[in-house]
Amino acid sequence: MNARDQTELKHAVLWLGLRFTTVIIVLFVVMGALVYSIVAAGTQASTSSSLASATRIDSPSDAPLGVFVAISTGGQVVLSRDVPRGLPDTAAIARVVASLREEQGNVTLEGRTYTVLTAYRNGRVIQAAVDRHESQEELSRLMVAMTIAAVVAASMAAALSVWMAQRAMKPMAESLALQRRFVADASHELRTPLTLLSTRVQLLRRRLDGSGPTPVNDDVREGVAQLVADAKMLTGILDDLLLSADPRETVDHGPVNLVTIADRATALAEPAAQQRAVQLTRSGSNEAVTVRGSEVALGRVFTALIANALDHAETNVQVQVGVHGKDAVIRIIDDGTGFAPGSQARAFDRFASARPLTGNPVTARHYGLGLALVAEIVALHNGKVVVEPGMAPKGAIVKVLLPLVQA
Repeated sequence: MNARDQTELKHAVLWLGLRFTTVIIVLFVVMGALVYSIVAAGTQASTSSSLASATRIDSPSDAPLGVFVAISTGGQVVLSRDVPRGLPDTAAIARVVASLREEQGNVTLEGRTYTVLTAYRNGRVIQAAVDRHESQEELSRLMVAMTIAAVVAASMAAALSVWMAQRAMKPMAESLALQRRFVADASHELRTPLTLLSTRVQLLRRRLDGSGPTPVNDDVREGVAQLVADAKMLTGILDDLLLSADPRETVDHGPVNLVTIADRATALAEPAAQQRAVQLTRSGSNEAVTVRGSEVALGRVFTALIANALDHAETNVQVQVGVHGKDAVIRIIDDGTGFAPGSQARAFDRFASARPLTGNPVTARHYGLGLALVAEIVALHNGKVVVEPGMAPKGAIVKVLLPLVQA
């Protein structure tokens, strides 16, 4: 995957992780609110039960632990031990004496809240009070514990969801990137042979229509042979692309002669060079330079490098094949604008154009795929491709090194 695909994958993984984490947080909030409500209702019910039991005792000394009791009989009030200052609530007692109906409410004294139940029982008024401080602290501790649990669960859910999403989406992203790459490669690779086919057919048609020199049988035979060769090359490129589209497929490489491939690629590119008014020459070794690889794939290397050189050349392109030590050396030399300083590192990236096109009006649009395809094919052949400065004040050299077949 290229940098753009990796960025898209990262964004998708983070988006899925964020959504999953949000769902976990919402579930924890709902669960926490439910638990808090149940605990708070239970505490309230327990407090009400304790107060109701306390209003049925006969003496303040019988008051349950944690409950403060006051019994008013005939205007005299008897209190249980340790009744907080401010209790009993005499106003509540007076209201119950007048109405003979019990009432319950909250009273705040010195920063503490008490729940107070005042009831009329058997000719006397009994008031029971419970300090809510402990129950409120328990609810606060429960809230803090649930908040911490929610934060920990959200953090773990975020990390786990990102990890799972990355594992789940990476094969899909790689498959999509492979599909995009195959479409881009097929489109780019088929441009040159289709252009050659179109040029040859147009020339042959002109001659057959009488707009050019009168054709002879040899001319027609040669033109048809070239069309057949172009069609065969298209078929080979398609087969090679289909194999490269599936990484599970493996291809057995055999010995191939780079000189023969270079001569064929130069001949195929000659019409395009003439159309651009560029002199295309093949130089270097005329003896066999044998490497192990795919003839079609290495033909794509020459085709892509020559097409790239023609796109940028002004007057001259050279195709050299030679030997240096244990390596076969391919050099494609042009006298164009050359590579900008510092651009050699990204010259073989997809959709990256490392130098501007010439002002030639017949130059086709540059997609930035040719050198990237060359780099991939050369890597599959255990080779190396580099960019060198031109021999003249301007221009560029793209050099490919491939291991020679040892005798």
